[in-house]
This record gives sequence, C-alpha cells and structure tokens, in this order.
Amino acid sequence: MLALVGGEAGNKQIMEKDFDSKLKIQNNNSASHGGNTTHRSKSFAFRAPQENFTIQDFELGKIYGVGSYSKVVRAKKKDTGTVYAMKIMDKKFITKENKTAYVKLERIVLDQLDHPGIVRLYFTFQDTFSLYMALESCEGGELFDQITRKGRLSEDEARFYAAEVVDALEYIHNLGLIHRDIKPENLLLTTDGHIKVADFGSVKPMQDSSITVLPNAASDDKACTFVGTAAYVPPEVLNSSPATVGNDLWALGCTMYQMLSGTSPFKDASEWLIFQRIIARDIRFPNYFSDEARDLIDRLLDIEPSRRPGAGRDGYASLKSHAFFKGVDWNNIRAQTPPNLVLEPKAQLSGSDDVEDTSWNPSHMGDGSTRVTDGNSGAASSSEAAHITRLASIDSFDSKWQQFLEPGESVLMISMVKKVQKLTNKKVQLILTNKPKLIYVDPSKLVVKGNVIWSDNPNDLSVQVASPSYFKICTPKKVLSFEDAKQRAFQWKKAVEALQKR
Repeated sequence: MLALVGGEAGNKQIMEKDFDSKLKIQNNNSASHGGNTTHRSKSFAFRAPQENFTIQDFELGKIYGVGSYSKVVRAKKKDTGTVYAMKIMDKKFITKENKTAYVKLERIVLDQLDHPGIVRLYFTFQDTFSLYMALESCEGGELFDQITRKGRLSEDEARFYAAEVVDALEYIHNLGLIHRDIKPENLLLTTDGHIKVADFGSVKPMQDSSITVLPNAASDDKACTFVGTAAYVPPEVLNSSPATVGNDLWALGCTMYQMLSGTSPFKDASEWLIFQRIIARDIRFPNYFSDEARDLIDRLLDIEPSRRPGAGRDGYASLKSHAFFKGVDWNNIRAQTPPNLVLEPKAQLSGSDDVEDTSWNPSHMGDGSTRVTDGNSGAASSSEAAHITRLASIDSFDSKWQQFLEPGESVLMISMVKKVQKLTNKKVQLILTNKPKLIYVDPSKLVVKGNVIWSDNPNDLSVQVASPSYFKICTPKKVLSFEDAKQRAFQWKKAVEALQKR
C-alpha cells in the first residue's frame, strides 16, 4: 500500500519502499498454520495492488465510521460506478503518534485474509496528506445500528449473527491472529444481511502465526499493550497480561449480551467506572435471557481466559457445540437466511448544511496532482436539572455564552466538542438548556452554527453513543456526529433523555 509520506512538511517518508513494491515471497515464507514463528519477509507480493489513483477519482458519500486517525467513507469510483468503503488515514497523525507499524500491519494482514466473513481489501493509494484503503463496502451498515434500531435482537437473530462471527473468528484464530477490537461497530452487514468482520487496526499476530509479516510491519512487541474499546476489554488486559485468543472471546460475550439486551454488560458513565465493573466482573443478566444464552455468555465472560469456550484444548468445538447454537449448520453457515434489516430512515433535506449529503466533492483533500472510524419518567425538578449538570462534569460556564440564552433560561450541559463532517473536524461549543434548546456555537466567531430541533419524542430526537467519546444526535432531518475529548458521550445521552422525560 503505502510508501507513506507525512510529517510537518508533508514529505517525510514513514514507510519503507518495499512495503508498496510488488515483490516476490520466497516459498519458505508460506508455511502451514503449524509453524513455530511468525513469518517475516523482506519482500511481499500484494494481492491488493497500490494503484495510481487520486481521491478526485471517487465520489464520496456518507461517513461509515470515525477512528483516532482515520475515517471510513462511502466512495464510488467515477469511471466504473463501483462502491467501496474508503478508509482514509491522516499521515501527519500516523507519524506523530508512531502508528506506522500498525497501519502497515493492518494492510499486510488484510491482504492475506480470504474468508466470506471478513471485509476484503481491493487496492490502496495515497497522496501528500492521506493514505487510502479501498475496502469491501457493506451496505447493510453496522450490527450496532441494527441493535439500536430494534432496541434489542431476538435470540434467533442473535444466534445467526453470533454464529457467523464465531465462524470468522475461528478462521482468524487458526491463522494465529488476535483481532483485539471485536464489537458491534466492527461487525458490518452486507446488503443481504451477512456479517463481515472489519477494522484490523489493532490486530496482533501470535508467535505461531502463519501470516507473513514484514520486519517493519508489526504491532507492539509487548503483547499486553492496551488496545481496543473500553466496554469490551477483558480483565486480563487491564491487568497487563499478554494477549490471547481469549481476548476476542470475551469481546464476543460482551457483543452477544449487547445483541440480546440492547446495551453493554459493563456500561457506565466513564471508562474508569467501566473498568472497575469489568475487574469486579459485575454482570447482571436480564430475566428474559434464555438459560442457554445466559450460560454461554457467562462462560465467555470467564475471568480465566483459557476457560472461555473456544480457547481451551478442544478449541472451537466446545464453543460451536454449545446448546445456544443448537440447529446451526456450521458446514453451510453462510447459506442460512439472515434476519431482516431495519433500514436507516431517509433524511428529509431541509436546506441545512448539516444534512448528510449522498455525494461530496473532496476538492480540499490531497494535493490534486500528486498520485500516490435511563432515566425514570416524571416531572423534572430543579434538583434533577442540577443532577444533570453535575453528572456532566461540564466545562466552567464562561459569561460569553450568556448571549445565547433568553431571560430565565439556564444551561444544563455545555462542553467543547468536535463536530465530525466527512473528513474535517470542527470545534464547536455544544450547549443544552432547560428551555429546552440544543445548539452548537462557533467558539471563535461566537455565532450559532446549528440548532437541533427539540422533541420529547425519542423517535424524533435521540443520542446514539458509539464510544465514550463519540456520539451522534439523530433527528428525522439530520444526523450530527460529535467527538468529546473528555469522553462524556454517555453523559450527553443521559442529559438529553432526562430532559425529554421532564
């Protein structure tokens, strides 16, 4: 993929030339799964080539996801009409944060994976500022969205999705890889509703991996390095134990719990509180879980990684033979009929520049010439409003924001956040008042940039939390994405919902 060029001047080389050259692998580097060491080679023949494209060759649409140094955007090739999920990575950030090895490893691992339950990498290219990976587009969206739209899944639906995840994880683990970031946001759905595991940015090859890895394309040498998403991180990682396949199986248990209940088993208001619940193994099962579902999730969330089904001596046989999966035809897993997808409501165009367009002209990107991710109902009281404010740990209220309030109106929650738009993140002051009113303000020009139409109906106004720092405010006419560096996404959700139930 990427003879990466980055740095302050935009010309610092951060990936060696052999990373994007189509060189041959020696035969002794393509051994079976039973090898004793991760295969490392100074040369590699990529299946997915590095192409001589520019971003202007594509028509970009909605954002699929946002990560720390990347975004995944719907991209249609203008000359062929083929749609891809384009992962766009910031070279400057990659260089500054020493993420080069992770990016290279993700590229080289994806190139070697060949399974119907894993997203495929088709090609890569780059320009002065960004790296691009053209991935298989999963038009069904994230499993997370299906859970959110349905509230929770039936056991038949959860069984179908869990079985397809298990099938893909068995393939990944048999290759000697640990994904390390299994969660509903990284489980994508095809148009017809089959699961595809995505986002291998945290992948870790084990010592006996049969995957070929270039010497300078490897994840952290310390196998216990913290990666992943807070709510799905296993206790052994928090205790600095080495990574094992059990890490992914714990995350599978968390994901199954979320499918069946609509929420994470360790959900809480901050990462620190989430970690305390994980370490204490503070799990509460809803009474509508079947005995089979409860037993399997309970076993997957075992404190001891080697006792989790799929991680012991019997391997995946013990997991696939569990009573929860009774009736699953493991030999024809992808031939099963998927659950019906609940589609995203079509946005009504309102003239606002905040509506997500279906197309986008990225003229500001690249250099244009260089080719190269509960509250209870009842009347709200002043004490409840005060509780919302305390819960939010809000930024100190500067008098300059007073101009946006009417007489008698008070702020319930306020903080500086990033408004995520396509490939640009703009800082705005997000303000929730008791009117109720929800606005965001340009902090430098002190002008209102947008007003979210308030509704007490959760169908017309809701907050969807993707991570402690990333959340979406959804209305029938627009979906606004925000990133809160102080990780108060859940607090924003609680504040809005509490105000709706006043």
